[in-house]
Amino acid sequence: MALTDFRSTLQVLVKVRPDEVYNLAGQSSVALSFQQPVETMASIGTGCLNLLEAIRFIGHETRLYNASSSECFGDTAGRAADETTPFHPRSPYAVAKAAAHWTVVNYREAYGIHALNGILFNHESPLRPQRFVTKKIVATACAIANGSEQTLRLGDLAINRDWGFAPEYVEAIWRMTQLSVPTDLVIATGETNSLQDFVMTAFTSVGLDWRKHVEVDDALRRPYEIVYSAGNPAKARELIGWRAESTMKDVIAHMLAAELGGDPGMSNVAAVR
Repeated sequence: MALTDFRSTLQVLVKVRPDEVYNLAGQSSVALSFQQPVETMASIGTGCLNLLEAIRFIGHETRLYNASSSECFGDTAGRAADETTPFHPRSPYAVAKAAAHWTVVNYREAYGIHALNGILFNHESPLRPQRFVTKKIVATACAIANGSEQTLRLGDLAINRDWGFAPEYVEAIWRMTQLSVPTDLVIATGETNSLQDFVMTAFTSVGLDWRKHVEVDDALRRPYEIVYSAGNPAKARELIGWRAESTMKDVIAHMLAAELGGDPGMSNVAAVR
């Protein structure tokens, strides 16, 4: 099924008539969205619209979960964003996510479709591809610990993010989709750390001093960078009983364990809880 093709989307939904649809599709890199804005908007915005319109067309009581994003808030200026915080998207990716988010709200209110948005803050796992900075950091730290002489080059180390563990966020996604009344929810840990903290923790965990292996490269800075991003998951705790068990240090531990693959030569890796 190609979500950017309404006919293809409609044909699949008519054939399958699903009870639940989880829309996680679309170009997923903020950095890449500056290079591919048209593709980003089509895959996220148009794809979501096609799903909603297909559900409306077939008249089936399908529940739609849409992956919204903390990027929609933009810079939260030292405050934790909740469901009432205004959007101020600062990238083509964020603009596309905001468009999809409000399309979901519009179809929910106009047509009574059981559609909702999960406003997820950064959620990481070992499955991240290396174009994402968290995977790049962990993979490079492990490579250097295993003897590589490479240097890790990063953009702005002062940015702050709320990093959680993706499997836990999937549980939240399922729980919120089961609500009898569709409700948009912020999913976050409530803890924010700087990218420098992330780097330091990853390198320290494999016995390295990050300052000897990391360089700041201005070429890696985005046209606009969100300095501070923080989430308030209080409503999720109240409505679906969800709370993040893993914060940044735990996420790094999971990613390191997967990257090292149980290598006996790395048995001295420090616990980071």
